Amino acid sequence: MIYRDFQDVKIAEVGIGTWQLGSADWGVVNEEDAFKILSTYVNEGGNFIDTADVYGMGVSESLIGRFLKTTDKQAYVATKLGRRSDGGPWPPKYTYDLLKRHAEDSLKHLDIPQLFLEQLHCIPTEEMRKGEVFNHLRKLQQQGLIKHFGASVETSEEALICLEQEGLASLQIIFNLFRQHVADEVFEKAAAKGVGIIVRVPLASGLLTGKFSEDTHFAPKDHRNYNANGEAFNTGETFSGIEFQEGVRLANKIKGMLPDSRMPQWAIRWILDHPQVTTVIPGASKVLQVYGNIEASDLKPLSPEIHKALRELYDEEIKPKIRGHY
Repeated sequence: MIYRDFQDVKIAEVGIGTWQLGSADWGVVNEEDAFKILSTYVNEGGNFIDTADVYGMGVSESLIGRFLKTTDKQAYVATKLGRRSDGGPWPPKYTYDLLKRHAEDSLKHLDIPQLFLEQLHCIPTEEMRKGEVFNHLRKLQQQGLIKHFGASVETSEEALICLEQEGLASLQIIFNLFRQHVADEVFEKAAAKGVGIIVRVPLASGLLTGKFSEDTHFAPKDHRNYNANGEAFNTGETFSGIEFQEGVRLANKIKGMLPDSRMPQWAIRWILDHPQVTTVIPGASKVLQVYGNIEASDLKPLSPEIHKALRELYDEEIKPKIRGHY
């Protein structure tokens, strides 16, 4: 495992996302299997775990908290807030009291005294633009509830708005072979301000594993079914905004341009070839997927010729097919 600088520590360049472990939007992962997944990750040198309060409404956080009691391995946990409505309308009013209550809930779930990284979870653009929510995060930081704060965003516009905020530690954003333009618009600006880049949806909800066919179907409660066209939340969170059938075709085209058949590893390697990236957080619902994700860290960088060809394909055939706001 290779480590990259994040504020005052070094974190694994291949982290682990734990949306799946909430057992709400990807199918069910029982606790025994979840512990095996997390144990494999940290035993292989991983030390960055990303979660959110809405992943199973506390299920993912609580599971991670229990797991941390079983290991002596160092692990930095990042969580997120801002998507809970607590039974009321969404979006809620982002008051200090709301953020404090939700941060305290995460602390309770994780059973730790301080959150390493608290991130806004794709809140409305206008709330980011107003900026008051960042003052709330600074207050939580001053009170010692959180060590660092960042923001998970949907668009480059939102990323640039957040980069104007003093003290921002990180940006979490969708970046993959189906979302290449983000690097042009955001990465250098973030690096200049010392803001870490956390890459989510690196495999486009599985499309970039190359394992799906046009006949693949997903369970009713899997977001790749109910949000395939952005019915429930931003379509970019599912298949990076590419229509599924078209995504299968494009993924097969990409597969033929890579050095060998290890498409998931090369797709992650492509992301890691961007030096401004701090960590990439692929999810895993099986132990074998953890090993596969980590393998990307051991691969040699892709050649300039392959990078050039992949970018040309993106500009000509992929980017025009992205749906939703990005």
